[in-house]
Amino acid sequence: MSVTSHDPGPYAGVGPQSEFNPYEAMLDRFEQAAKRLKLDPGVYDILKSTDRELTVSVPCLMDDGSYRVFRGYRVQHNLAVGPAKGGIRFAPDVTLDEVRALAAWMTWKCAVVGVPFGGAKGGVVCDPKALSIGEVERITRRYTAAIMDIIGPERDVPAPDVNTNEQVMAWIMDTYSMHVRHTVTAVVTGKPVGLGGSLGRREATGRGVLFVLREAAKVRNLDLTNAKVVVQGFGNVGGIGAELIHAEGAKIVGVSDIEGGIHCEAGLDIPKLIEWSKEHGSVVGFPGADAVGKEEIVELPCDVLVPAATENVIRQSNADQVKASIIVEGANGPTTARADEILQEKGVFVVPDILANAGGVTVSYLEWVQDRMGYFWEEDEVNRRLGIVMRRAFHEVHEMAEKHDVGMRIAAYMLGIDRVATFMSKRGIYA
Repeated sequence: MSVTSHDPGPYAGVGPQSEFNPYEAMLDRFEQAAKRLKLDPGVYDILKSTDRELTVSVPCLMDDGSYRVFRGYRVQHNLAVGPAKGGIRFAPDVTLDEVRALAAWMTWKCAVVGVPFGGAKGGVVCDPKALSIGEVERITRRYTAAIMDIIGPERDVPAPDVNTNEQVMAWIMDTYSMHVRHTVTAVVTGKPVGLGGSLGRREATGRGVLFVLREAAKVRNLDLTNAKVVVQGFGNVGGIGAELIHAEGAKIVGVSDIEGGIHCEAGLDIPKLIEWSKEHGSVVGFPGADAVGKEEIVELPCDVLVPAATENVIRQSNADQVKASIIVEGANGPTTARADEILQEKGVFVVPDILANAGGVTVSYLEWVQDRMGYFWEEDEVNRRLGIVMRRAFHEVHEMAEKHDVGMRIAAYMLGIDRVATFMSKRGIYA
């Protein structure tokens, strides 16, 4: 339900001051969608604001006996629909603006796929690669203790993100459980299967990318079995996505990771590349492939580009060099707002992050449900439910795009914002 606006004033002057500030980029897309929805100014102000932002100090006893203090964040953007949901990342370049943007994206992402969660995100400013496993565990447990008051199965349910994994989630679950004096598996998702995790969760984001790519190929009349695909990023999302897309019959002609990229016009053997990457720590040097810069990987000739690493890899300076006719965003925020305009002019069909990578949060929701009912599905059932959600969401966004003559990104924002606004309208504003 949209509420008619009598005053367009709040929309004026909103836009990205910096192309690479993720929060400003999120607000730019939010602004465009809100205008088209004629969102009530009061609802606009609520939805563009975060509900809660927590900044904490995380002291850690280092292996050498010294103490270091790390900075941690947890931002809850909106809880109108249900408990907040969002990952926790450990990285040296984590900023509050980044966490704010990611929390808002989670709100819209959950709404787009119809998952009854609000959006949240967290992070600790640290470099896990420079830390021992014991130091990472101590940081995780102290950070968990610091945000204890605002997380929980009915409040805020964290998940893995950049540089965090099943083990980190297990530590969070254990720390939370020790504080409340009973085991609470539903406090986080992305846990090991033996600790209440869901089958299919690790592959969920990459599998979701495949599901929406199939639908996008139908819309653009592209035969995937003859398609050339480039995957930027070869971690959990990109690596699994590449493996699944390769199994579909597509030809993966380019892949990159943090060390560099490779290109093979005849197509890469993805199962062998996965083994090579595990053994050598990178895709670089894979036999039979040519080296390509990790910045240039997005400019390779291809039918489909899957950016599956970090933010801002497609930007104003390189968007015009993108050769793909379809982009499926496995990463969060890989395309800047200014690059969006260029891609739109070029006629590139972009499946945006808040739709394309929503497989992860969808199966996180299924994990949360399984934890709470104490009964777990087989992987085929999890994947079946994921497929239903992703296909339905793709076509709902596509119908919105066709109806309002906008790109898929703004259509996804319109769908997500409208759903959250409708939920708020029905609940009423407690003021």
